[in-house]
Amino acid sequence: MRKIILFFCLGFFIFALQGCAFLKSITPFGKKPAIQGLPSYAGPKARIAVLDCEVIAAKSTNEVGAALRSMLVNALTSSNRFIVVPHQAAGSQPGQHTSFAGSDAGEHDKSKPDLIIGLSLVEFEPQASGGRSGIGGGGGEGSGAVGGLLGASLNKAHLALDIHMIDAASSQDITQIMHLKGQASDLGGESAGASILTPELDKGLSAYAHTPMEKAIRLCIIEAVRYISSAVPAQYYKYK
Repeated sequence: MRKIILFFCLGFFIFALQGCAFLKSITPFGKKPAIQGLPSYAGPKARIAVLDCEVIAAKSTNEVGAALRSMLVNALTSSNRFIVVPHQAAGSQPGQHTSFAGSDAGEHDKSKPDLIIGLSLVEFEPQASGGRSGIGGGGGEGSGAVGGLLGASLNKAHLALDIHMIDAASSQDITQIMHLKGQASDLGGESAGASILTPELDKGLSAYAHTPMEKAIRLCIIEAVRYISSAVPAQYYKYK
């Protein structure tokens, strides 16, 4: 009987050590996701404006939309690929921007954009239904070895943005709507590698700091910058 008890205790101890090792490998909330596939850049820039974010998601607000737009503008500027001009020069919503057809404003007026980015928040779920972490579920951040073994609740969050681009001179769409999603859970681990862009969480989103939604937001902004950088036609990159 003593041997059985000792064997059980030894097995539990080994499992606990493995749980601790796993938890140490999890990316903490404080570490920001790294942008992949977007190398440093020092060439000509495109001049763009980002419209006010249209909020469609039922669980979101205009304040959240404004904060997401602010994060996107800052991230686009930080990528060193864009000159972001005030969006008032382009109107407040897709289809309401000023047309510069037949003029040279896009070439000589630095207050006017050549491209307009339309932005819509279509999904916003700060706390989606989750499963269980631990044995069979992967362990949970901050749950400790025993919590990871026994199975702590797993919180998930996601949001989605629709993005499209409009030529300011012709008022014509130059891309189809692109649906971009960011999602994260308590497990972390969404970031890896060197980073040239670590978007700061806007103060309008401070309620989601240190939660899976914070990570989901950053990941979505990163995907948006990566998409916009690759989708803008080469001829728009012409300013120093």
